[in-house]
Amino acid sequence: MTPATHSTLFPQVSTPGAYEATPRDADAVLEGLDPEQREVATALHGAVCVLAGAGTGKTRAITHRIAYGVRAGILQPASVLAVTFTNRAAGEMRGRLRQLGAGGVQARTFHSAALRQLQYFWPKAVGGEVPRLAERKVQLVAEAAARCRVRLDRNELRDVTGEIEWSKVTQTVPEDYPAAAAKSGREAPRDPVEIGRIYAGYEQLKRDRGVIDFEDVLLLTVGVLEERPDIADQVRRQYQHFVVDEYQDVSPLQQRLLELWLGERQSLCVVGDASQTIYSFTGATPDHLLDFRTRHPGATVVKLIRDYRSTPQVVHLANGLLSQARGRAAEHRLELVSQRDPGPEPVYTAYADEPAEAEATARRIRELITPAGQGGAGVPPSQVAVLYRVNAQSELYEQALADAQVPYQLRGAERFFERPEVREAGMLLRGAARAGSADPVLSDEDVPSQVRAVLGTRGWTPDPPAGSGAVRDRWESLAALVRLAEDFVRGRPGATLSDLVAELDERAAAQHAPTVEGVTLASLHAAKGLEWDAVFLVGLTEGMMPITYAKTDQQIEEERRLLYVGVTRARRHLSLSWALSRTPGGRASRRPTRFLNGLRPGSAAPAARMPGGGGGIERGTGPGAPVRKRRAPVHCRVCGRTLTDAGEMKLMRCEDCPSELDEALYERLRDWRAEQAGLLGQPAFCVFTDKTLLAIAEAVPGTESELSGIPGVGRRKLGRFGADVLALCAGRELPSAHDGDEGVEGEGTQPGDPAENSTEK
Repeated sequence: MTPATHSTLFPQVSTPGAYEATPRDADAVLEGLDPEQREVATALHGAVCVLAGAGTGKTRAITHRIAYGVRAGILQPASVLAVTFTNRAAGEMRGRLRQLGAGGVQARTFHSAALRQLQYFWPKAVGGEVPRLAERKVQLVAEAAARCRVRLDRNELRDVTGEIEWSKVTQTVPEDYPAAAAKSGREAPRDPVEIGRIYAGYEQLKRDRGVIDFEDVLLLTVGVLEERPDIADQVRRQYQHFVVDEYQDVSPLQQRLLELWLGERQSLCVVGDASQTIYSFTGATPDHLLDFRTRHPGATVVKLIRDYRSTPQVVHLANGLLSQARGRAAEHRLELVSQRDPGPEPVYTAYADEPAEAEATARRIRELITPAGQGGAGVPPSQVAVLYRVNAQSELYEQALADAQVPYQLRGAERFFERPEVREAGMLLRGAARAGSADPVLSDEDVPSQVRAVLGTRGWTPDPPAGSGAVRDRWESLAALVRLAEDFVRGRPGATLSDLVAELDERAAAQHAPTVEGVTLASLHAAKGLEWDAVFLVGLTEGMMPITYAKTDQQIEEERRLLYVGVTRARRHLSLSWALSRTPGGRASRRPTRFLNGLRPGSAAPAARMPGGGGGIERGTGPGAPVRKRRAPVHCRVCGRTLTDAGEMKLMRCEDCPSELDEALYERLRDWRAEQAGLLGQPAFCVFTDKTLLAIAEAVPGTESELSGIPGVGRRKLGRFGADVLALCAGRELPSAHDGDEGVEGEGTQPGDPAENSTEK
């Protein structure tokens, strides 16, 4: 292959969702492709493996490949099946193929394609109708656990459901789960034997109720194709050519289905990047991609390494991250070469605490989106993203952006086409399309003008409303539809309002939302496949990146790849930050992620690999180093996360984890505390803080030993207040503190002990 070089010979890869004019013929389809992309597009016979780095235009390459084959008469549109992993990606692929003149090609997710085949062949293979899909899998898992006399809290329920899904995509039956989990190194959320029993109960419940889940769709389709050769032959006659995007994310079950679709043929093109494998916890594995040439010895292999997305500065950091990687995927990493002009260097920033990090990030975003004429960079809000490791981190950034009056949208929140204003706009546009020339207001207008006129009756204006909130959110939704109409007509100059309505309906079915003009808040996993002009990677501390429960070498390397995915989402501006403590005034004991060692200014390259595991702080161990008693880490009793916040450590759980609070006891404790504080002449928190009272009301201790185990209840307070607290926990009424003649003078001068943090009010 021709080596990639910095070049302006090839146009920038179009951004997702952009509309292009339809090429006039097959040769025109190839115009604008670089040499490697052209090699992909013209390799239409036999097996083809495309190793495509981030930002190298893989979707462009494979859609032009399909379109070239169709326009050249080599491929029949109805005989091509392109599969990917999300409805959004499938919708984008269909849109691009239509623009390239290959509109009859099927582009679907694995589940969508399998369900369609299952519904068609079920009457012939089994009889009757396909069982309905279960609406809420989690409810069935909870019921199965209850039948097994196992109580699961919210997080355990989610994790056990994930284990069942993993078992099914790896084709593991319930009785084999314990052995399979141990072999794969999975850290089961409960006793593996217990999970196996819940899994078996879940499967029985589905059978009893005549329902199936999404994993069953794949399993049943595989079963039909394996047991009915005549049906398998019919499917193979229909589909002669297969294209699989994001092939590094294929599970063993999806691979088995693909093999059954393909049969003995070699007409298969796969596209992937082992360095972007970030879903192994769901059963995905890059092995199928890395072993492709072993299974298909005569395959054509093309590497795409020209990065059209990111500046050389961003690409340099991305390459540096992978240069420290280990393992099989790292052995096949692609060294990207930026094709863009230079940009600013990535910015690395340490903050005192998480609120300070969020507020500074919001201020920097405010500067970026301020128009260039007013001293800012003029970056549209929709081209800015804040990415974090877990969704629980979003709240601080939502508040900080709202305070800075910066519009934002949560990726993974309410779906665009399910918003009330979008549903209403769709109905109005459908009505206007049906009226057509009968409406004198719309008859002489172009499509974008018609859309503006229709949506203007429901709150859209050329200029956005001031401030944020519901009014601004509604305007942003309608403005996104106006921009979509403008882009749509640019690509199809002769389109009508009816054509646009059909486009909206198809996008709604695929959940392929247009761009909303607001900063995106998303987890790193949810950001896969997206890109922005400016990306802020936040919360990059040990224990969060890598996450604390990533312990094996394989898990640590997947966390590195996750950060790599985050870095490669940025086109021009990239900011990486971390907080030294969680809360203002907290101990600055956090360290920035090990993955940036040797890459961020002032850091040393790793001399040796760090052991797997969570965060913490390194202390000197040489001669003369102080000897300190190690305090065991405190873990959340609900989700198991290591706790660092003083208040959460008192509760022994994360602030947002479910509570088993005895509210009546909590109120009795508060009343008792107020009375004691009055007698002592001290603030209430000098008796016990709110967090300590909450911890007592949640734990309901029955003995002095249990009470003393609650953070905040030290030896002194146990002796002074322990009897009263245990009596309240036992439901006994206490005599008023004013009854009797015992004095309290002199005892109020020592309200606390070292275990009680008087700043935690």
